[in-house]
Amino acid sequence: MTESDRTRPSAETRAEEKADAKVKAEPDAAPTAEEEAAASRADASNEKTSKAYKEAIERGANQEGEGKLP
Repeated sequence: MTESDRTRPSAETRAEEKADAKVKAEPDAAPTAEEEAAASRADASNEKTSKAYKEAIERGANQEGEGKLP
């Protein structure tokens, strides 16, 4: 990109960006009763899934081949 291809933001753009940077993210709405119930059911640890994750982590840690530094 050459210098002539670049643009300079206007004062208005800079002001909008500054105002936007101060906005705090917030959820749109509180979770519904159904969503909370689903979340509480999902909190229960699934032994099969837990074991699969642990095995995948071990395989990844012990992986050799392309991209692996000696």
